[in-house]
Amino acid sequence: MSSSRRHLLVFPREHGAWGLLLVPLATGAAVGVWSGGQILSLLPLTIAALSLFWLRTPVESWLGTTPMRAQPGAELRLVQRTVAMLAGVSLLALVWLFWDGRNGDLLWIGAGAAVAFLAQALLRKAFRSARIAAQMIGAAGLTSTAPAAYYVATGHLGATAWMLWIANFLFAVNQIHFVQLRIHAARAATRAEKVSGGRGFLAGQFLLVIAIGLACALRAFPWYGAVAFLPLLYRGFAWFGHKSAPLAVRALGWSELGYAVGFGVLLVWGVRSGGL
Repeated sequence: MSSSRRHLLVFPREHGAWGLLLVPLATGAAVGVWSGGQILSLLPLTIAALSLFWLRTPVESWLGTTPMRAQPGAELRLVQRTVAMLAGVSLLALVWLFWDGRNGDLLWIGAGAAVAFLAQALLRKAFRSARIAAQMIGAAGLTSTAPAAYYVATGHLGATAWMLWIANFLFAVNQIHFVQLRIHAARAATRAEKVSGGRGFLAGQFLLVIAIGLACALRAFPWYGAVAFLPLLYRGFAWFGHKSAPLAVRALGWSELGYAVGFGVLLVWGVRSGGL
């Protein structure tokens, strides 16, 4: 068994999903601690979130629900040991997290994330062509780490927690759509071809602007927080005006990671500057 195959059997292959998990977790934690929350209380949540996310890949390799299936023998034993280890770590972290009746409202967030992941799995199985929709539904589950971290740090599950979830989810939806657009429009040579292939993304960009504007006008989201979306919106609109160039998938991944980190930093600053 090669080291590359061993890695694929037990480590999550969707590298972008790590960002969709960790950036919301960091933003919720930062806003929560900045609001007077306890940073140590975030440790079991972080361990549980990471281990449960990691657990999915070896479980899928064991059950054979993906093309990367563990073969009987050394591969199957490796996957089984990894599943046992991660399941044990997850269980201990969850016991720590809920010890003595603490963090009971976290179960509501967990239930919502579980529904999202179940819906994603069913959609993938029923409609192979619904890849983007399935990814967006899965993003709702991954970004639930934002309200979870804020709640665990502060003990409050209110408007700020839900606002953090919605903001991170909207970012994730835009990012997923943009990456898929870049892949499917890799051969678009002219601006007209880009617009033709990216009408849905453009519509999503305008809808995002309208949604953020309305949320700020209704004081459900701080105007300072809207700054976090500006780099994202700029890169989306600007792509249609740039000269066509060969798609470099690795470079695109690093670029989107940079946007994710920048979004998280600006969101935290914006929320705190807005007084939420």
